[in-house]
Amino acid sequence: MLRSTLVICAHSAVRNKSSYFYAQFTKISAHRGKKRAYVAIAHSMLVAIYHILKDGVAFEDLGADYYNKFNKERKIAAYLKKLKALGWEEPVVAA
Repeated sequence: MLRSTLVICAHSAVRNKSSYFYAQFTKISAHRGKKRAYVAIAHSMLVAIYHILKDGVAFEDLGADYYNKFNKERKIAAYLKKLKALGWEEPVVAA
């Protein structure tokens, strides 16, 4: 009963494109599939609800760009590596 309710809430939470849950959903669903991503979002919501009730704090959404805020250099290097694997050559800058 709780699982199905949380999955329904996850469906609703994912619709807001500027939320952390949407960002998490897109990241997980790309690799694991939509059904597993909804269950993962439901789990994240359950953990958030637990901490909200335990600590008595208000919910603060981390935002859709949460995953882009950290490890920028690492992500840039990974994307450049992918581009080079596709045949892209880095432009030469004249000094």
